[in-house]
Amino acid sequence: MYQVLYNQLKKHPVWSSWLETLPNQVNSQLDHSANGNLPAWRQAVNDLPEVTASQININQGQVTAGKKSDCDPSTQQEIQSQLKKLKPWRKGPYRLFDISIDTEWRSDWKWDRLCEHINPLKNKTVLDVGCGNGYHSWRMAGLGAELVIGIDPSLLFTMQFHAIKKYIPDANVFILPFRLEDMPSNLAAFDTVFSMGVLYHRKSPFDHLMGLRQLLKPGGELILETLIVPGNENTVLVPKDRYAQMNNVWFLPSPDCMLQWLSKSGFNNPRLININQTSVQEQRSTEWMEFESLETFLDPHDDNLTIEGYPAPRRAIFIAEKP
Repeated sequence: MYQVLYNQLKKHPVWSSWLETLPNQVNSQLDHSANGNLPAWRQAVNDLPEVTASQININQGQVTAGKKSDCDPSTQQEIQSQLKKLKPWRKGPYRLFDISIDTEWRSDWKWDRLCEHINPLKNKTVLDVGCGNGYHSWRMAGLGAELVIGIDPSLLFTMQFHAIKKYIPDANVFILPFRLEDMPSNLAAFDTVFSMGVLYHRKSPFDHLMGLRQLLKPGGELILETLIVPGNENTVLVPKDRYAQMNNVWFLPSPDCMLQWLSKSGFNNPRLININQTSVQEQRSTEWMEFESLETFLDPHDDNLTIEGYPAPRRAIFIAEKP
């Protein structure tokens, strides 16, 4: 499953020490005992029909592989059946052989908000931290990145990625079932590192930021997206219990506070490029993600507040560089 990645990494000495441990690390994370659902998810990926996509587009809002005419109706139905065994699909959208995977998040909207502000990715090595099923990783490759490695500890999301990868096999995009803490410290191998929707889930935001910095090459660029709250440089919301029904949200800084955190963590030229309040059109329940979503996480009488009474989710995008 990962031999192509290992072969890619062998080409450059910077990866040599990581390659000594990486295969065993991957195998350990993909051990069946890690998640009882993994065998079923892996079987769903293995049971996807062998079909060659006549067209592929990873540089548009809906990551696409194949046309309806590439397979007969029964094969198309079998593809859809196996993909639905991997629900819930949270990041996307995707279209495979005219099957539209309408994911919980319109992740393309976030991409549109940041893509014009970042350094060119052509021929770059990119790390996508907390990548989910890899939607944004595909978009990074669509901008010409030479190698994109995504990391996310969710085995379901990893299997969703491999389902998409089955029909887009040649792109140099790979997802590892890792947390940031599983990456080698001081690897300093990436031109660009993305961390989107992760920081507020970390108990120590500074450990997260410094971990990101250690993985960048000197002069490399960080793109960080996180939940924020209004306020000045000293404003940080620490939810008492849940935030928008999430029980693993620890810190929500103001934009000015986040800029200070980036500077204190050793980044140069931190700057804010976008603030956006998440709408129920951008995050919602669908046929492919049938659980509750943003609409039920907001105050039913005031959509500017969460159900707990906190400011409704607003997301900011920051860019900074490693010295």
